[in-house]
Amino acid sequence: MLIGLTGSGKTTYARRLEAEGALRLSVDEEVFARNGRYGIDYPDHEYPARERPVVEDLRRRLVEAIRAGRDVVLDYGLWRRTEREAYKKLVEDAGGTWRLIYLKVDKAELLRRLRERNLRADANALPVTPDMLDDFYARFDEPNAEGEEIIV
Repeated sequence: MLIGLTGSGKTTYARRLEAEGALRLSVDEEVFARNGRYGIDYPDHEYPARERPVVEDLRRRLVEAIRAGRDVVLDYGLWRRTEREAYKKLVEDAGGTWRLIYLKVDKAELLRRLRERNLRADANALPVTPDMLDDFYARFDEPNAEGEEIIV
């Protein structure tokens, strides 16, 4: 399970694990495949409602893959501690062993990456302004003593 704010490198890291054989489950890519581009093909405020069924489907696929003995990487921010705890339990109940990998990136670097990413139009390039990033920080529970592995 990957933890990190927008632009922290979760997808890049997840793709590396996918290349090594893990099943990669990406919430952003699935929302894009079903709905198009955030803020262009549907209004920004609809994202949570469009994300919800995707998260439910990917949770189901995660459990199925674990039960089938597959390695899985969840490409999803897991910003809230309660959410991380729920996924840990889900993985354990399915017979798996979880790893929490926290991609910790300082704010200046996140802003730099987001300026570049905001020029793209793919599923992993939801436009993020500095004000939005501030809001993300306010909603992010930084992992602390949760069994996380930190990558700076």
